Amino acid sequence: MSIELRAVSADDWRAWRSVWLAALTDSPGAFGSRLRDWADAPDGRWRDRLSIAGAIDLLAVDADGNAPVGMATGTPPQEREGRAELISMWVDPAVRGRGVATALITAIASWAESTGAASLALSVMPDNVAARRTYETNGFTVSEELRDAAPGGQRELVMVRKLSPDSSASALLRASAYT
Repeated sequence: MSIELRAVSADDWRAWRSVWLAALTDSPGAFGSRLRDWADAPDGRWRDRLSIAGAIDLLAVDADGNAPVGMATGTPPQEREGRAELISMWVDPAVRGRGVATALITAIASWAESTGAASLALSVMPDNVAARRTYETNGFTVSEELRDAAPGGQRELVMVRKLSPDSSASALLRASAYT
């Protein structure tokens, strides 16, 4: 299987919607959002979701069948120690274990480095062992920080990956490959 990563914008909300709804259906406990909150969302809400200032939204597409099989978003560093965030990460169960998650994580980390971020953080449910293992394999470690309680009452773990911010032209070229 050959995977292509495609940066999407607000104009691509229909493609994003199909993958996000699949993610919420497949893994309802893995996200802070719930299917019922998004199932009948108006077009404008989808466009807004794909319009986070400075963010990158990626779809992983099976190049052979031109079907989306994963997704992830990188949000730019805020005030907190120059830390970018990886959010909305999901891979279709049919292609897990084939490198799709690593491709998405690598792309988001490269993008984050190009923004000057010192680290990349994400949140994961403590009982999502497979996701935690994937993140650990890709250089993330569990931090002491805890998120607010999710809708089910459980607190997400925060995992962080140190980055090597590189303002060189090569980092910018890597980032532009996804835009």
